[in-house]
Amino acid sequence: MSLAGTSVAARAPAVDEDGQRLDKWLWSARFFKSRTGAAALCAEGKIRMSGRVISKAHVTVRVGDVLTFPLGKHIRVVKVLALAQRRGPAPEARTLYEDLNPIGA
Repeated sequence: MSLAGTSVAARAPAVDEDGQRLDKWLWSARFFKSRTGAAALCAEGKIRMSGRVISKAHVTVRVGDVLTFPLGKHIRVVKVLALAQRRGPAPEARTLYEDLNPIGA
């Protein structure tokens, strides 16, 4: 069976049964305008996942993980509630996480 003629999306599911790439989840949850921006923060070692420093964008994020990372002048602490099927509108993106340290609280 040939894969020529099938799209990349048809060959590789956006969400694995166990988890999703960290950079893709951060982008889908609308914390970053691009996956490149999310991957750069990972590469700089500025993201913690459940207490572990993450330095690779391909690390798998799972439901229940707690992510801590700087965003602008704030430190965001979010709990992953769901994996992203797509990068939808902001109201849909907010259903992917629980903000444990809301800005302005």
